[in-house]
Amino acid sequence: MRVSFVIPTLNEAEQLQRAVSRAWEAGAWEVIVADGGSKDDTAEIARQLPCRLVRCPRPGRGIQQNAGAAAASGDVLLFLHADNWLAPQASQQIATALRRGVRAGAFRQVIEAPGPLYRWLERGNAERARRLGMAYGDQGIFLTRRLFEQLGGFAPLRLMEDVDLMHRLRRRRVRLALLPGPIHVSARRWREHGVVRQTARNWLLLTAYHLGVSPDRLAEFYRRRQA
Repeated sequence: MRVSFVIPTLNEAEQLQRAVSRAWEAGAWEVIVADGGSKDDTAEIARQLPCRLVRCPRPGRGIQQNAGAAAASGDVLLFLHADNWLAPQASQQIATALRRGVRAGAFRQVIEAPGPLYRWLERGNAERARRLGMAYGDQGIFLTRRLFEQLGGFAPLRLMEDVDLMHRLRRRRVRLALLPGPIHVSARRWREHGVVRQTARNWLLLTAYHLGVSPDRLAEFYRRRQA
């Protein structure tokens, strides 16, 4: 079993070296960095690291992850945010899950910050993935290549590409596995904006998406609020 780690980046110069190094430690067959037009040194750093750099014409995780998947040669595609990293046993956990018939899954999170609010988020995200089959990108989504191609990959969205993918998996009655991992998640967004405020903002975006608001409009809202 060969697991291709696909890391979408946009101005992740500070995170990239650790992201690539940790991916190899987690058992990657190959590491692909799909850059969406970074203005910092992300692309230059990627060229010096043991990874393949794919340049995308415009940013957007759906677009970038599709480009990374197209360049990958593995049997399994694992999509990993640049500020997240997986435990060394991650690829072995995927292999064990595949032998049980799993075709898609994600990982339990450990948010890199102390405090009860972060532990509450970890538990809530795990329950959402396990009970509702809804994993988000910061949980390290993986799929077999065959299933990914059957789904047509990610929708070319600037935001909510992970939610859209989960809905399509559910419509196909594909059961999502939640593996123990853990996947370590940077707390930088919560620390910058506050746990309650950032979580409320995320719920607002999800609600607006389910009510039919365009992902492009939501991406603009998210970009302005995160600036």
